[in-house]
Amino acid sequence: MLRRFWLFFAQAVTVLLALMFIIATLKPQWLQHQGQFGKQLAEPIVALREVAPGIGGGAAQGSYADAAQKAMPAVVNVFSSKDGSLPPDPRQNDPLFRYFFGDRNKNQKQQEQPAANLGSGVIVSPDGYILTNQHVIDGADQIEIALSDGRTTNAKVIGIDPETDLAVLKINLPNLPTITLGRMDQTRVGDVVLAIGNPFGVGQTVTMGIISALGRNHLGINTFENFIQTDAPINPGNSGGALVDVNGNLLGINTAIYSRSGGSLGIGFAIPVSTARSVLESIITSGSVTRGWIGVEPQDVTPEIADSFGLKEKSGAIVAGVLQGGPADKAGIKPGDVLTSVNGEAITDTTRLLNVIAQIKPGTDAKIHLVRKNKDMDLDVLIGKRPPPPKQPAQEDGEGDDDGG
Repeated sequence: MLRRFWLFFAQAVTVLLALMFIIATLKPQWLQHQGQFGKQLAEPIVALREVAPGIGGGAAQGSYADAAQKAMPAVVNVFSSKDGSLPPDPRQNDPLFRYFFGDRNKNQKQQEQPAANLGSGVIVSPDGYILTNQHVIDGADQIEIALSDGRTTNAKVIGIDPETDLAVLKINLPNLPTITLGRMDQTRVGDVVLAIGNPFGVGQTVTMGIISALGRNHLGINTFENFIQTDAPINPGNSGGALVDVNGNLLGINTAIYSRSGGSLGIGFAIPVSTARSVLESIITSGSVTRGWIGVEPQDVTPEIADSFGLKEKSGAIVAGVLQGGPADKAGIKPGDVLTSVNGEAITDTTRLLNVIAQIKPGTDAKIHLVRKNKDMDLDVLIGKRPPPPKQPAQEDGEGDDDGG
């Protein structure tokens, strides 16, 4: 009796398994039906709405992802190093720090180690030319470039321009990404911009803001100043990086920030792409930047100066000194003269005078209109070549000296 029962059970199980196999092969949807308990387990605890796969994969409305992805590959990290000793760690003055970490200065006071500087740069041509800040690579014995795709290589300095704080580097790698140069004549205050760089060495970072002002000068950062001011957060390590528009086109080279703490306060400055391009082309062509020069020490005509000298002119550049034997001296310009125009271009202040004179090719004549003792005069000046700025061993990063026209 028991044997018949097991035989019947075995046959029933075999038939059932065969039936499930046929259903699974021909009608699999029949097996997807679940009981009430299984259905309750499959339902989410809270009713949620989720975007369907393949929808919303592009940039969201108001997103700048496309601009960032276009420009980021061309922005590189710049590591420059020079031989030097490590400075004492100021935290050693804290007894609590020494208790937990020991006296680090004890073994480091005379230890010679390479000091590294960290900044950013922008690849502007397929053959490997890179724009960055001069203060990023100043005094470096070796410069290493790290690309966003993971490649690294050493860079060669092609030339520097301390008066605009720009430097041109060169690397030799295949298939280099490059950035597209934007147009300053189409740039307006209020335009959205992105700052791309490597702040504090954390890695490539994109921040967003607007253009706060154009043509900023009289900041005492460089000799020739025509900065783009932006509130896009710029921090140490962003120097030499890219300021781009919403289409990913290069508008400027991030250079300096106004800060009391070392971090971003929403006031950053970038060198316009028009200036950067001019410096780049000049350095590639001749190895240096050639500017016009007349050899005067100018000062702005302020209301106080105008009153003290009895001047009718309330703007322009007053000559405080003339270099003996220089172009201005040979042309008859004297201290106290107020320069009001050069080749028909109005001179409103010393910055304007420097920029206008610098753009004139050395060896050519320029017609300068001036006021001497409230009398108008025109003089022809043979423009000379601007000498390089004097080397300042203790100069701070980003500073510039204004030594006249």
